Order: sequence, then structure tokens, then C-alpha cells
Amino acid sequence: QVQLVESGGGPVQPGGSLTLSCAASGDDMNYYVIGWFRQAPGQEREAVSCISSSVEKTFYADAVKGRFTVSRDNAKNMVYLHMNNLKPEDTAVYYCVAELIIQHQPMCVWGDYWGQGTQVTVSG
Repeated sequence: QVQLVESGGGPVQPGGSLTLSCAASGDDMNYYVIGWFRQAPGQEREAVSCISSSVEKTFYADAVKGRFTVSRDNAKNMVYLHMNNLKPEDTAVYYCVAELIIQHQPMCVWGDYWGQGTQVTVSG
């Protein structure tokens, strides 16, 4: 079992920045990719960014490349999503996910465990 708790969401103006944090606990986190999905109103959940347990590999959705950065502190079991140059289309509930590592399979496909979500609202 893995427990994930997000924090750091809120309102922000277009062009602004925000950092989301995810505290992970429970199982050995070395077995998991940790990352972020989001769901906008009326839309399906989509992968945003993920990072491997070794922090050597990362995934970014095309929509956020160059603007978002994912980082991971294994000593603290924390994962962060640094979001810059935010756009109204980034408005969504952001979920921290833990994805069990399966060799030779791509990362950031879907979460085996999910946090409760944190709202990010980008508006002027």
C-alpha cells in the first residue's frame, strides 16, 4: 500500500508559477515511478509528468514541456512539480500517482495509487 498526499495547489495568474508537493509513504518507493496526472472539467485524466525511482528518467506531456519540471527527493519520499508560465488551460485537479515499475514498459501510463488531488486554477 502507498499513501500519497498532495499540497501546494491554489489560484494563480497566467504567466505565474506554482510548485506542487507530494508526500509518499507506505511501501518501498524504490519500486515506484512517481508522477502527476491532471483532470480538467469535462476532460479525461491525462499524464503530466513522471520521474523514475533513480531520478534518471523523466516523462513530460507535450503540453507542459519547457514549462514544468518534476523532481524527487528519495531521502524524504517527496516529489515536486515546479510549474512555470502557467496558462489557463493548465487549470485542473492535479493528482500525485505512484506507478509500479514494470521492466521494459513505458512510464507514466497510469497510477496504481492516487492521492486525493489538489486544485490548480489559472485565471486573470
